[in-house]
Amino acid sequence: MRIGFIGAGNMAGAIVRGGIASGRLRAEDILLVSGPDPSAQALAADTGARVAGSSADLVADSDVVVLAVKPQVVPTVLAEIHGAVAQWNPLVISVAAGLSTFRLESLLPAGTRVVRTMPNIAAMVGQAMTALAPGASATREDLATASTLMGSVGATTELDESLFSTFTAISGSSPAFVLTFIEALARAGVLGGIPKAQAVEIVTQVVAGSAAILQAEAAADGTHRTPADLIDTICSPAGTTVAGVMAMERAGFSDAIVRGAEAAATRDRELGA
Repeated sequence: MRIGFIGAGNMAGAIVRGGIASGRLRAEDILLVSGPDPSAQALAADTGARVAGSSADLVADSDVVVLAVKPQVVPTVLAEIHGAVAQWNPLVISVAAGLSTFRLESLLPAGTRVVRTMPNIAAMVGQAMTALAPGASATREDLATASTLMGSVGATTELDESLFSTFTAISGSSPAFVLTFIEALARAGVLGGIPKAQAVEIVTQVVAGSAAILQAEAAADGTHRTPADLIDTICSPAGTTVAGVMAMERAGFSDAIVRGAEAAATRDRELGA
């Protein structure tokens, strides 16, 4: 299967590298094109993929076309490839934030098969969480193709498209929230006398281990214990942990996280308006 990427930035690079590393993609089957910047050439040199002469040329030589450009650029790109899509009828997979399948389909020839996806930056290390939503003309096979492609860089889940803005907030944007937490907790370590690099190493392992506990609990018995259940097991009566948890809650910790997610979801809806 030949896959063309329009856009060769961080997300496209993560998918291409992840797909090749996992064996799901072959470098010789990947075509790249970008704007005036040299990102496509750089990614091709790094991975062995090919560079197309133009976006229309890429469509003509691809079974699947991945839109990996900024949302505001998508209408211009789709105008450029409209004729080629009408002629060659590839599956179009979008990773652009905020743009619904309805909006994408309105900019493409009638009947174009579209699958909307939303990965996150953890694709760079093969640990992304990606949501998938099929457009009106997409088949189950098309959805499976998109799942296989995005599965090369992490986990995937099919989600009703009406929930994509919320998903963007708790998955697409949330790595920045988690990194903000890691930075703040590391600073607390520095305040207590631990060197910054060592504090970051400690907190990073703690976050990774905490996530692994949740995953292991679900895998072990299928009961899907909640984070709250596990917090209760750590918080001994009158102990250090419950003292810290309550101090953070009094300062608005949970409310700040929810407000941040709501703001990110609102912005995603604005991008698609």
